[in-house]
Amino acid sequence: MGRIILGCDPGLSGALAIYTDDDPAKLCVEDMPVVDGRVSAPLLANFVRLWKPDLAVVEYVASSPQMGVRSAFNFGCGYGQLLGVLGALGVRHESVTPSTWKRWFKLSRDKEESRAKAIQLFPQRAELFKRRKDDGRAEAALIALYGADTL
Repeated sequence: MGRIILGCDPGLSGALAIYTDDDPAKLCVEDMPVVDGRVSAPLLANFVRLWKPDLAVVEYVASSPQMGVRSAFNFGCGYGQLLGVLGALGVRHESVTPSTWKRWFKLSRDKEESRAKAIQLFPQRAELFKRRKDDGRAEAALIALYGADTL
């Protein structure tokens, strides 16, 4: 059995992707579990327990000046919950900056490029990335693949 890699695009519009390097066609992608406008730690923990990843690769994020105080706080809480769940469940995790994993795939900051690249690399799972708002799913899948290829 190959390694199970969890790719994480944090944030309320982010996603989680499970990639197994023995069968990339088995890619599983879920939107970030959100309840009442916040990341749900219990649902997140259930997802991680279900898949038992060997490694989680988490996009290293920070608030931006364009964010308001409240949205920056909520974003940070969700990111902290993600790291807390991984730590509590004993899942080894590595952080990767957006510029690092995007450079690996020769992508710009344009999220549509990420979506197109995910469709190209996972054609048998293209339905996961068909909507414009599926960029979080695409980025989680690419982060997982980045982790499988480099870590």
